[in-house]
Amino acid sequence: MPSREEPTAPSGKKKRKRRRARLIVIAVVLALVAGVGYGVFWSISTVRASFPETTGSIQLDGMSSPVQVKRDGSGIPQLYADTAEDLFRAQGFVQAQDRFWEMDVRRHLTAGRLSEMFGSDQVETDAFLRTLGWRETAQREWDTKLSASTKKYLTAYTAGVNAYLEDHEGKELSVEYAALSFENDYKPQKWSPVDSVAWLKAMAWDLRGNMQDEIDRSLATSRLSARQIEDLYPAYPYDRNRPIVDRGAVNPLTKEFDPKGEEQPTGVDAPATGADSGMGQGLRSGLSSLSKTLDEIPALLGPSGNGIGSNSWVVAGEHTTTGKPLLANDPHLAPQMPSLWYQMGLHCNRVSAKCPYDVAGYTFSGMPGVVIGHNADIAWGMTNLGADVSDLYLEKVTTDGYLYDGKQRPFTTRKETIKVAGGKDRTITVRSTRNGPIVSDREDELETVGKKAPVGDAAPDRGDGYAVSLRWTALDPSHTMDAVFKLNRARNFTEFRAAAADFAVPSQNLIYADTDGNIGYQAPGKIPTRGEDKNGKPIDGRYPAPGWDSTYAWKDYIPQKALPYEYNPKRGYIVTANQAVVDRERYPYLLTNDWGYGARSKRITDLIESKIKDGGKISTDDMQTLQMDNTSEIAKVLTPYLLKIKIKDGYVREAQELLDGWDYTQDSDSAAAAYFNAVWRNTLKLAFGNKLPKELRVKDQCLRVRPADETGPVEDLDDDSDLITECGERDKDVAQPDGGDRWYEVVRGLLKQPDNDWWHTNGNQTNRATDNRDELLARAMKDARYELTSKLGKDINTWSWGRLHQLTLKNQTLGTKGPGFVQWMLNRGPWNLSGGEAAVNATGWNAAGGYEVVWVPSMRMVVNLDNLDKSRWINLTGASGHAYHEHYDDQTSKWVKGEMLDWAFSEKAVDEATDDKLALTP
Repeated sequence: MPSREEPTAPSGKKKRKRRRARLIVIAVVLALVAGVGYGVFWSISTVRASFPETTGSIQLDGMSSPVQVKRDGSGIPQLYADTAEDLFRAQGFVQAQDRFWEMDVRRHLTAGRLSEMFGSDQVETDAFLRTLGWRETAQREWDTKLSASTKKYLTAYTAGVNAYLEDHEGKELSVEYAALSFENDYKPQKWSPVDSVAWLKAMAWDLRGNMQDEIDRSLATSRLSARQIEDLYPAYPYDRNRPIVDRGAVNPLTKEFDPKGEEQPTGVDAPATGADSGMGQGLRSGLSSLSKTLDEIPALLGPSGNGIGSNSWVVAGEHTTTGKPLLANDPHLAPQMPSLWYQMGLHCNRVSAKCPYDVAGYTFSGMPGVVIGHNADIAWGMTNLGADVSDLYLEKVTTDGYLYDGKQRPFTTRKETIKVAGGKDRTITVRSTRNGPIVSDREDELETVGKKAPVGDAAPDRGDGYAVSLRWTALDPSHTMDAVFKLNRARNFTEFRAAAADFAVPSQNLIYADTDGNIGYQAPGKIPTRGEDKNGKPIDGRYPAPGWDSTYAWKDYIPQKALPYEYNPKRGYIVTANQAVVDRERYPYLLTNDWGYGARSKRITDLIESKIKDGGKISTDDMQTLQMDNTSEIAKVLTPYLLKIKIKDGYVREAQELLDGWDYTQDSDSAAAAYFNAVWRNTLKLAFGNKLPKELRVKDQCLRVRPADETGPVEDLDDDSDLITECGERDKDVAQPDGGDRWYEVVRGLLKQPDNDWWHTNGNQTNRATDNRDELLARAMKDARYELTSKLGKDINTWSWGRLHQLTLKNQTLGTKGPGFVQWMLNRGPWNLSGGEAAVNATGWNAAGGYEVVWVPSMRMVVNLDNLDKSRWINLTGASGHAYHEHYDDQTSKWVKGEMLDWAFSEKAVDEATDDKLALTP
């Protein structure tokens, strides 16, 4: 059990002033809260009770020797230990100090136990997560897959977390527990190693690939032809947006494949559930409901979408000012308070077989090791590969079982009991087939899936209808946790690739650099191979498949040695930004047909090549500047068309003129960026909004426009109150287009076809119908002008992109659904942001719902392999998860401006940056 010695007094007038200022802020806040009746409970002592001790010494049972915890001015800890077990025990303790609420919510999410904390509202979410079985899979990994050393480290980490819990409870853990006590008497249980392993499943879910595309294509068949669906999913533009690996799996290390390997057809014709299959309302309703369920489940992780992804690139020393590689990474995830990442250094006092770690970077609270970062020899970054690692199967079921290859098979079943805070327990039965768990059991609507849904000639006798099951690699036990520790101690590219071989899910693009000057790339992951259907066509996973036919079952997995990689390519750099990994004509396996479309990777590549042209060199500053590039690639394509349209309405023409001479950058103070993005959003709504099936529609904000019987320009109206509200033609429903780079390619192709049917729209009370491209674009410019008049005012000189495009950081539990005063305490913002959808500075927004920032570069780093102490990093929020702590959001203002912190790594540099020292002693 921990015990404490008297901490040493904080040093320095600066620190005393900083803490005194923080107390003043807290006092003011609590005075305001007291004004609405909560001041008695929310005392200063309640808010500060959970702030961690960062100086002095604390005794921990199980430690073999002291561990030093050195925190810099941003509260980022660097840990120094004699043994690996002591190091990871200390990591568990320190992360619990700063982030235990976050850790506790994460483990309840992955285990399907949110109802224990938050009550009956979370029962359906828990039921779905229990059906997926993340926790069960993590337990099987612990039981059967993980190495002895990994288990030893996880056990030590767990002991550190539990040491903290032994001496803290309620408000001493975090202010959220004090708030939760209003609702129930929840008390956290001890941590377990499986709690740590399970978090990898949640990350795999957030980066699960094309599952949503698979559903959307199926739902689209109710209203669109096969050709129209293909219009909306254009082929990847290999000739314009270069894949990550130029020559498939062939590279200087090996000659494993003929670069002219046989091409597999992309399978544009839907299989059994395709556009010409007559898919009935039952299946559409079921898939629509499943789609909504999938959307709700990752609410604690953040939104998914075509545009969400990450950037990473590495430049070889021949092209840098340092003569050694520079490596950059910024993963794009949901904005959260606190950030998903926790910065940390893990150092053995003497690196040896007994203690092989000297590593720093970004960790997940609740999991030992470093996920992205560098050690003394190598650096690595990650972006989502996007491989197709999940398939939905339609199952012909009865009460007794399911059909498989002409035989009735019994379900594999298990009972799950969901405990509900303040309510009755709920018991569910999870049913699984050979293809995976039946996810359609979890929604009442889904009980009717497929009752009227013929699937071509594959099932002339439907029996009791179809259920929907999920096959997903993350539901199979793997060695991914082993891979984390192997990456942390890898010393060269061979060891790096060996670590990547264990990185099963989520499948990531791994980039590499080392202090010897080498750069590289490896595509890891457990990626399935599929066979051919009965007509000899390759099965490509683009649509739900007939689960009763083993022809559609996965056949095997791509061999690890066959996964694409590169080592020291001649061009001298590697860019990964969710674009295609390989050209399909040069690689014998199908990774996916649903890549990101490469807008960001093309821009990064262009900027690197322009910089190194004629012998130019790239500096650390250049890498940092490139991360903040705000250029809109779709603006380059669309704006010339917009400027050619003759607008008669002077009020609209005034806005159009903002685009004349605009350089396509999306700075927060840009009026042109605000107007263009409004035009882009309205173009998508008009061209696609009312043409997609209702199952693909979402609720949208309404527009305020001029009354139909008013004449003259809008500026002649007395004030904005004269505008009326128009919510579209279908009861506020608009289509799903999120505006990501898939839609860039869709519109790019249609712009060359001015009379294409997609440009045709119906009229309404304020606008006549459009018959071609220019008429629709003119109407989009008009609608955008009226929309921004409503949102930003009539004077275009006051418009700015940042006023539309705002970031609010929310606590992912009580900050979204808690009492208003609790949300006010826990959330921060808004901030006006630059950047945009599919820009390098990917402050993403979803065109279906508005301009609010819904995903962000969750962190940024630039690693200097010549001098690691000259590397830089920044987090979205701060080190602390405690509201009103000085490090709760102290990095955010720098993050918004594109600034970064110095990243000390050597012990000398760490000592110079240290503000607080804490000893964890036996």
